[in-house]
Amino acid sequence: MKSEETPRWASALDAVVVYAQGAMCSRLARGTVPPRGRVRVTGLPRSMDPGSLRARVVGDARVRVTEVRVEVDAEPSAAGSFDALRQEVERLQDEQAAVQGRRARLLARIKEVTELRPVPPSRKREDPHRRTPVDAWLALADFVDDRLTTLHGRLAGLEEELRRVEHELTMATDRWSRASTDAPSAHVETTVCAVLTLDGTGEVEVELEYGVPGAVWAPAYRLTYRQGADSGSLLFRASVAQRTGEDWTGVRIALATADLRRRTDLPKLRSLRIGRRQPAPGPSGWREPPAGLADLFTGYDAAGPRPRSAAATEAVDATHVPWPQAVGAAHVPMPQAVGAAPVPPPDAVGAPPAPGAVAGGPVPAPVPPPPAAPLYGGPPAGPAEPGGAPVARAQAADRATSGFGQARSRPASRPRGAGAPAAVPPVASGPIAPAPVAGPPRPSGDELDYAALVLSGPEEAESRRGRLFPGAPFDPVAVEYRRRAATVAALPLPGHAVRPRESAGSFDHRYDAVAPADVPSDGTWHTVTVSEIPVGLRTEYLCVPSVEERVYGTLVLSNATDQALLAGPVEVTVDDDFLLTAALPTLAPGGVRRMGLGPAEGVQVTRRTHLSESTAGLRNNVTVLDHRVRVELANRLARPVSVEVREQVPVTSEPDVRLEERADWTTPDDSAGPDQHAPGTRVWQVDLPAGGTAALDGGYEIRIPAAKALVGGDRRS
Repeated sequence: MKSEETPRWASALDAVVVYAQGAMCSRLARGTVPPRGRVRVTGLPRSMDPGSLRARVVGDARVRVTEVRVEVDAEPSAAGSFDALRQEVERLQDEQAAVQGRRARLLARIKEVTELRPVPPSRKREDPHRRTPVDAWLALADFVDDRLTTLHGRLAGLEEELRRVEHELTMATDRWSRASTDAPSAHVETTVCAVLTLDGTGEVEVELEYGVPGAVWAPAYRLTYRQGADSGSLLFRASVAQRTGEDWTGVRIALATADLRRRTDLPKLRSLRIGRRQPAPGPSGWREPPAGLADLFTGYDAAGPRPRSAAATEAVDATHVPWPQAVGAAHVPMPQAVGAAPVPPPDAVGAPPAPGAVAGGPVPAPVPPPPAAPLYGGPPAGPAEPGGAPVARAQAADRATSGFGQARSRPASRPRGAGAPAAVPPVASGPIAPAPVAGPPRPSGDELDYAALVLSGPEEAESRRGRLFPGAPFDPVAVEYRRRAATVAALPLPGHAVRPRESAGSFDHRYDAVAPADVPSDGTWHTVTVSEIPVGLRTEYLCVPSVEERVYGTLVLSNATDQALLAGPVEVTVDDDFLLTAALPTLAPGGVRRMGLGPAEGVQVTRRTHLSESTAGLRNNVTVLDHRVRVELANRLARPVSVEVREQVPVTSEPDVRLEERADWTTPDDSAGPDQHAPGTRVWQVDLPAGGTAALDGGYEIRIPAAKALVGGDRRS
């Protein structure tokens, strides 16, 4: 059935699930099933992964999808805003080049005028010296000065015009780079279609699901609460950037932390068999080649040379690239594009048949270069088969090996008296290819996709004609689209932002946005509101005076919901006033974490220490180190505050070293608190009224036997 006769169904993007990298998009299309059941659903992006396309019928169990395939259509594109931006950039580039050319010519003129010097006339040896008139020197100097003044004035104007053009070009280039990639970037618009085969009748709605690269996201939040309240509202937002080639307008967006390219294959346990070795069973989709396949094209090859038009001959001569290889020489690779896959030489010595063929064929042997005149049934020398070797040469090699399709000798084309053609000289020995694996071939999944296999005709090489090969050609345009889309993964993150895979840890989470959103395909960050989450919180002040004599404000957050809160930036708003932007740590369901708000200048702390050293024991064989600590707090705020003061005492693993504490501090309980404390941490919890002060006294005594002297001397802080 021709593609023009296949009905087209327009589709609309309905939902998108953005993963850590990449996205899964869902499109909906509606229509009436045609009699033959084949329809073309348009609107798919050029950067989509063809292997990820799935289709199903929504809400009607009587109709089902039996086949879905991807096809690419090309048609002239209408000039739009994207094309106008490109034309503006090209116009400014031409204008910049013209101004730079005028400026270069003007600089050359200025250099010529600057180098003007008076040149005295040549004189003979017997001629007397002549005086140079001063008026001539002054006239030349005035001319140079006037000329340079005029030229420098024009140069200043050109410099100003060049700066203006460069500024406009920079702005236009920025607008062009930030524009949506949904519009085509060339005069020919390529459209990806999904060809569906439906089994059933009636009006149905079809859902297409496919994966695209070029989409990333990072969590962001906004916390709002009141002073003295024990709860707050956390607005979960996401920074989303995508360059998939289609604008997400009014779609349902979901965010996931999973890896879209994670492995999904299951491990297989092989059987252990004791006894004689048995051949591995062949794949169920493989069949032996039919008998007599080599004789199928004998009459086609014996028909003589194919007539060609003059235009075709010129095209072949223009595009043909000879294979630079002599008899007995090693294979020389064909020239190929930068970044392309390496091109294999045609029919290497001892190489097995092309992979993927359903019917096998004879293994080609070493052959000399083929004759220049093409045979009837052989293609012109210009086109190359998928492997990269010219078809005519590979076909001639197969003929020389198998004997099928050789041209009949003609008396008119051979000189009289000429004997039989000379024997083919042997090819010099080269690297021996590995022997083919015994047993039936093991085709891949693409080679077992029978609907995508193409029967090679008589114009193909001898090893391919009459056999089935995967017909999906390599699409460099789609690869380039996917490469451009993947560049969004290198986009710099916003401040305090963390990649979802890093903050989620070993768990995967999904978040569904409460309302449809718009995200254009411009590769920049856009904010999407996901949901509003209630959180429990309390304000505490923390200070570690032994490290820094400063009090820090903190928020102790508790997550009572069933979904995790990933690490990211949070905008803190207190009593409708913006406070600051902080970094929210990852908060698991039911977890409690502390978030810093920065120094609190309204609460002051001072720490003083005193150390005394003495001896004890019957023979003064014990060193006593008495440490005393005094911490003073002052609350300058107009509200009461709760301050947590952290100190640290030494820890020892020596049984002879004794430590005695003299303070009312407590050992923190890590199971109940939001933080994990280091060994030896001690905590004071102080409630200060508005304008109040407090003094905390503590200390500890270390008793060290004389035999337990410190290595390197008695060095203590």
